Amino acid sequence: MSASHDRKFFDTFLLILGILVGIAIALIVVARIIAANTSAANRQGDPMYEQQVEARIHPFARNAVAGEDNAALAVPTAEPAAATDLPAETVFQQGCVACHGAGIAGAPKLGDKAAWAPRIAQGKDVLYQHALQGFQGKNGVMPAKGGRADFTDQSVMNAVDYMVAASQ
Repeated sequence: MSASHDRKFFDTFLLILGILVGIAIALIVVARIIAANTSAANRQGDPMYEQQVEARIHPFARNAVAGEDNAALAVPTAEPAAATDLPAETVFQQGCVACHGAGIAGAPKLGDKAAWAPRIAQGKDVLYQHALQGFQGKNGVMPAKGGRADFTDQSVMNAVDYMVAASQ
């Protein structure tokens, strides 16, 4: 009785396993058919998609052959992006607020008239020079352009004007 019971269990188990494998294969086939009719059809002939594929499969190495024109092997150089002058408040929020917002490293806080008065008395040219080139004084350090070399000189000067106006 035990052997026939085991055989019946084994047969039932294999039948259920076979049905599950069949369902999985059917789902895979249906998914591939749906994908072929949607995304694959939309991507064929799309020039942007073709460029992306070409960029992914483009060989990394290029071989120069002696005695032949190898000008096509020159590495293309990207032109640097033109720096733009940013508004004063944007420059302050992106760079200056780190120190001038909390008074870190001896930086006078925005709006602190007592701390800004002796600096303003030196004149804007001195403030511009210290902001652009950096300065180390008795009270602390001002890094060149506030440590943001990506800011244009005019953007930094706009920020200086903004802080001076808010602190007078």
